[in-house]
Amino acid sequence: MRPQQVSAILNQEFKSVTLGHHTPVMLWGAPGIGKSQIIAQVATQHKVAMIDIRLSQMEPSDLRGIPFKNGALVDWSIPSLLPDVVRHGKRGILFLDEITSAPPTVSAAAYQLILDRRLGDYQMPDGWVIFAAGNRQGDRGVTYSMPAPLANRFSHYELDVNLDDWVAWAYKNKIDERIISFLRYRPERLFEFDFAHNPNAFPSPRTWEFTHRALQKFDHNLDLFSQAASACVGEAAGLEVTTFIEHLKDLPDLDLIVAGEVTPIPESIDLQYAICCALVGRAISVKNHANANKIWGNILNFARDFPQKELGVMLVSDMQRAIGEDIFSIAEFSDWAGKVADVIFD
Repeated sequence: MRPQQVSAILNQEFKSVTLGHHTPVMLWGAPGIGKSQIIAQVATQHKVAMIDIRLSQMEPSDLRGIPFKNGALVDWSIPSLLPDVVRHGKRGILFLDEITSAPPTVSAAAYQLILDRRLGDYQMPDGWVIFAAGNRQGDRGVTYSMPAPLANRFSHYELDVNLDDWVAWAYKNKIDERIISFLRYRPERLFEFDFAHNPNAFPSPRTWEFTHRALQKFDHNLDLFSQAASACVGEAAGLEVTTFIEHLKDLPDLDLIVAGEVTPIPESIDLQYAICCALVGRAISVKNHANANKIWGNILNFARDFPQKELGVMLVSDMQRAIGEDIFSIAEFSDWAGKVADVIFD
């Protein structure tokens, strides 16, 4: 399932808890593809707390609490990490991360909490949802087979990698346009998990964000960047993205394009991808500026006459996802749509 779809489901699950319709959700997926981040984004969107419990690092007593004698009886202390209205708020997300890496004794302690929303004397606040995430057994992580009683307490969704969704996230989070351009040009590099050839560093949405950080640190020295990128995404992808970035010195002047000047397009396909992604970045940077419509119109005219129509469609699609429906009100949008209709409806 695409990240965008999973995000929509989790948001609806969060809204539904106050109506009594919430079902605990289990997200499955390979390491590094953004499971935890999607859940954190739901908390950010609704401005609520997220309590992240790593079950793989816990003992059963960490959830159940510690017994203490109360006269002739034994009571249980309630762990402070569990959601509490006073400390954490009336609404929020209890995130059980790495649940498939937890020993069976720990996951068994969570059964009652997940299904009944209580644990001994502890009662989970009504406005809190339960989301969990874990790797599959084929992902070479430390995983246990999920017991049937635990699995039956969740609705299950498998998260896939999707380039369009990642690109939309990347623009929103100011990932360097050169990294976005490279992955538009080489989409198969977004996620490659080959344990036999790349057991440590491998390309994933998470490690491409690390590569973005490396580029900010070593932009002045591409030799060092190549080493840092290889340490993040593996040697093959690291060398390839470095070569791609070195080639970008041949890009035409983007200022001329956004000013509406006729600009020759380089023949190299990688540079054409780079131009498209850089122009989306320019479109985002002028949103809410007085001259935004003029610049967007010039970019649309450029996309209309782009020699590779499919790349022009990619450019405008990424623009629309980034700046929203404002693009539809620009006169140049109709001209562009008419010019590329054969590609859109093919």
